[in-house]
Order: sequence, then structure tokens, then C-alpha cells
Amino acid sequence: MTAGEQFQQLLEIMARLRSADGCPWDREQTFDSIKPYTLEETYEVLDAIDRRDWPGLSEELGDFLLQAAFYAQMASEAGLFRMEDCLTAINEKLVRRHPHVFGTVDARTADQVKQNWDAIKATEKKDRSSQLLLDPIPRGQPALVESLQISSKAAKAGFEWPDITGVLDKMTEELEELAEARETASLEKIEHEIGDLLFTLVNVARFLKIDPEQALRKTNLRFRKRFGHVEQSLRDQGRALESASLDEMEALWQQAKEDE
Repeated sequence: MTAGEQFQQLLEIMARLRSADGCPWDREQTFDSIKPYTLEETYEVLDAIDRRDWPGLSEELGDFLLQAAFYAQMASEAGLFRMEDCLTAINEKLVRRHPHVFGTVDARTADQVKQNWDAIKATEKKDRSSQLLLDPIPRGQPALVESLQISSKAAKAGFEWPDITGVLDKMTEELEELAEARETASLEKIEHEIGDLLFTLVNVARFLKIDPEQALRKTNLRFRKRFGHVEQSLRDQGRALESASLDEMEALWQQAKEDE
């Protein structure tokens, strides 16, 4: 079967599951009840990529496609839209936003492509003039992702440091304010300053063209591996983590780091 035929089969299976003689659980689901699964599947796709688990990624992408099929089926039942509308929208958008491929516009670098994309996107949304600049950015996504998106949009509007020196100075300022907040012993103030520090660090990453969400995910993965080495090494000695001193654990940590 071709990819198109198998995709059509997925849609037919989903329709059957939602039908009167289908699955009780699937029939009970709503747009809101499926949202947590969509988020979970998204993270599982990212995790498979981080681990370079290509067979696993293949399976996770299938689960990810299921989310789209589920939403489209529920929308079709409610008379809102069909999967065909989703596919038409994305196909037309890709052609429209790549005039250097499907048209006559000249764009030879990734930066030029990005500039064209943003300009076309802005034109498409000109009828939303009453909307504030940051309104379209989803609030329910991971905070690091949201910070990157809102700071990027603000920067494009001119609310930006001249260079990275200003951002680094801002980070020093936020560290000083956090130190002052710690002296007050006010958890609310400390939380406020930690949030400001994290937001500034996201801007440092943005200036260096690093995705902070992916950078942190990779650090989490490295920590898992190194700490797992510490724990397994102690188990091989017949010991528990709690029995080891900090110096012993640090030595095993450095060993794991060198092994990388």
C-alpha cells in the first residue's frame, strides 16, 4: 500500500472507532480530553529524536498522526472541517510560503528564506489588525518555548538589545536581583527573580541561535545517563546511592563524563 492509501485507511479506522458500533472510549473523547495525549505524543517524538531511536521515532510519528486523525474526525462529525481541509490548507501554505521554490522569488540562504516566510505570514494575517502582537502565541506550551517565541516576536518589532553584550549584562543584573531577593526570604520575590533570570537566559540562547528547549532536553538526557552510571556503579559494588559520599558520587560522575 502507498503512503496515501495507508493514510486513508487510518482515517477509515478512526471513523469506525468513533461510530455507533465502534469503541466506547473513543466515542466519549472530546477535543479537550485528547489534548493531554497530543502533548504526551509530542514529547515522545522529541525523546525518540534525542535518543536517535529511529525505529522508535517511526512508531511515535504514527501515534502523532493518529492525533491529527482523531481531531479531524471529531471536527467532521461536528460539521466544522474535514481532514481534506487540513491537507489543502497546509499544501497551499507550503507552496505560498516557498515562492523561491514554486515561484520566481530569489532566496539563496536560509536567512533569506526565513525573511520571506515571515513577510508572507505577516501579509496573510493583515486582516487580524485588532490582535495584539503576542496574542497568537499559545500560553499552554512549555514555558521555555513560549519565552523564545514571545521574545523573538518582540525583537522583530524593535524591542531588542543592540548585541549580546546587553543580554549578558541583563543576566548579571538579574543574578544580583535574585541575590537581593534571597535576603528578603520572600518566596514570591525569589520566584519572580528566578523567572526573570530564566527569561533572560532564553534570550541569551536566542542571540546564539540555540533552541533553549532542545538544549535543556539534551542536558536532561546527559544527566540521566551520568547519574544512571553513578547508581549502576554503586549497585555493582553492592551499595545503595544513600551509602555513598558526595565525593564518591562526584568521582563516578566524572568517570561517566569522560566515557562520553
